[in-house]
Amino acid sequence: MAGIRVTEVDWQQLRNGAAHHTQEYPGPELVVRRGQIFTITLELNRSLDSEETFIFTVETGPQASEGLRTKAVFQTSTSELEVGDAWTAVKEAQAEDTVTVSLASPPNAVIGRYLLSARVSSRRKHSDRKLGEFILLFNPWCPEDNVFLASEEERQEYVLNDSGIIFRGVEKHIRAQGWNFGQFEEDILNICLSILDRSPSHQDDPATDVSHRHDPIYVTRAISAMVNSNNDRGVVQGQWQRKYGGGTSPLHWRGSVAILQQWFKGRFKPVKYGQCWVFAGVMCTVLRCLGIATRVVSNFNSAHDTDRSLSVDKYVDSFGRTLEYLTEDSMWNFHVWNESWFARQDLGPFYSGWQVLDATPQEESEGVFRCGPASVAAILEGDVHLAHDGPFVFSEVNADYITWLWNEDESRERVYSDTKKIGRCISTKAVGSDSRVDITGLYKYPEGSRKERQVYRRAVKKLFSVEASGRRARVRRASGRGLWRDDLLQPAAKPSITGKFKVLEPPKLGHDLRLALCLANLTSQTQQVQVNLSGATILYTRRPVAEILHESHKVRLGPEEERKIPITISYSQYKEDLTEDKKILLAAMCLVTKGEKLLVEKDITLEDFITIKVLGPAVVGMAVVVEVMVVNPLLERVEDCVLMVEGSGLLRGQLSIDVPSLEPQERASVRFNITPSKSGPRQLQVDLVSPHFPDIKGFVIIHVAKAK
Repeated sequence: MAGIRVTEVDWQQLRNGAAHHTQEYPGPELVVRRGQIFTITLELNRSLDSEETFIFTVETGPQASEGLRTKAVFQTSTSELEVGDAWTAVKEAQAEDTVTVSLASPPNAVIGRYLLSARVSSRRKHSDRKLGEFILLFNPWCPEDNVFLASEEERQEYVLNDSGIIFRGVEKHIRAQGWNFGQFEEDILNICLSILDRSPSHQDDPATDVSHRHDPIYVTRAISAMVNSNNDRGVVQGQWQRKYGGGTSPLHWRGSVAILQQWFKGRFKPVKYGQCWVFAGVMCTVLRCLGIATRVVSNFNSAHDTDRSLSVDKYVDSFGRTLEYLTEDSMWNFHVWNESWFARQDLGPFYSGWQVLDATPQEESEGVFRCGPASVAAILEGDVHLAHDGPFVFSEVNADYITWLWNEDESRERVYSDTKKIGRCISTKAVGSDSRVDITGLYKYPEGSRKERQVYRRAVKKLFSVEASGRRARVRRASGRGLWRDDLLQPAAKPSITGKFKVLEPPKLGHDLRLALCLANLTSQTQQVQVNLSGATILYTRRPVAEILHESHKVRLGPEEERKIPITISYSQYKEDLTEDKKILLAAMCLVTKGEKLLVEKDITLEDFITIKVLGPAVVGMAVVVEVMVVNPLLERVEDCVLMVEGSGLLRGQLSIDVPSLEPQERASVRFNITPSKSGPRQLQVDLVSPHFPDIKGFVIIHVAKAK
């Protein structure tokens, strides 16, 4: 009888894609998820005898071996196919020269690109025939997979949604920014796999590295390091100094696709430039693409605690201005990271679920700029000793905010400040809608509650153990002086006056700012108050850029009297130094006769305006008109404005549309066509870009119908 061989393979991509929720990947390879059956049809040069069976080999990575579980050899059985702890196959049907075979991978299989080979077992020796490659991903639909997520609505949002919302701004004025994750765009899956292959651990020992890729803890930690470029030729280079020459300003990115493609096509040269929301947007793309449920999370008033002291120490002068040469810690207006959902086999079931991952290069973890995975449940309970990077994440949402007045004689004294400042309005996009969900309660107990302070003290104890000799461990501060850890828990005395900045008119880009400092005497005695006011344009990290206000007032407050000090900052004062973040920080250092000190601060984000309307029904393959209404925010004529448009499934690449010159505060309508290529909810992003003012960003969700 003639030797038998496979002449053609039908990977049944439509059938397998639908069953595995992978039909959106553009191919050309079959993409399937682990722990689940997939089916292929083999054409043979003759029909298969009853005693002949297929022997399959799957292998991934270099030097694939059964010992490392990067290779498996298994043959078709006649019993019913079940998913187990090994690769299995069963012959489903045979018709003349074709055989349909179902294969199943274990739910803890290594993910990545596999080579599938086959031979037929018979008396004659046949060599393996390479059938082709397929890609195996994590499987949140499989209960036995460590990344299993029970809710179908959440899987649709956190695995399959290719667009999302990133929340930015300040605690009192949170702004939604659209982001195109684009995990199903051309080449993105291939690029995501190559990110793993470019990691230092893969370069050092590729076979061992690949063998660890069954573990979401290992994979997410590797991606966290590779999304930034600090220790490796990772994807994005950070820049917080407003110097974006030779690259793209972080605020100009509208999604991850252009960044990942640029990194790949540029032979793995880091893409310039990113800030926290860019790192988080890119990591969300990569992890959703690999099959791990992931979301983007924004923390307002986010601590950057450089010395694991669980406090953020800010040094200011007598005008409330930050002394950067002393202040190593910082409190950012907001910081953006990711959460991914998976089991923590290393810690136990209590710590499974959402895990914090942060690709922004802030502090090193085991010698590498990466952060996480840190269990959100562990952060809530103050279990900061558990892997990975618990102290840093705990501080981001829980650190006490301590303000020190630095005197000219280099002495310092604590100034009253609010312990509730850190970790406010922790936000993520709602499942199935554009609204904001506050998830602060997942990270900490209610502010000021007994439980919250108990958890804080527990975390402090776990970090600062008592030394064997009985001496207490000291925390080094920026000033070179030491702080007893007990000092962290003693707040400054509450002063006998209160102060608050009040915005009198909505703060609009291009307009003068009008505010008042409202002071109130809490006592029945008259008090004299020296008020030193300062204002600066800032980055979102609250780093000052340029001073725009500096003035002093002597205020006499009668018994229980309230007084308002009016403040005006003209557009000409802030125009030249406003950053793309559109943020201004006001500070008032209030010095009371009795030696009390009160620091009042206000972060302001300037507002802008853009609206987007779709004029008619959106249907796959049919052009539809989009109308964008823009406004010149300035009191002067502007030219050279451009609309930048992007949206996965709505248009290929980016669209650039010139905007006619705009008179002062003029409204103008710009229309253009888009032709959707994919159905379902699709996000269209439109940015008004101008050399005269920071980008004005907008987005709209378009519900695209299938063609009839």
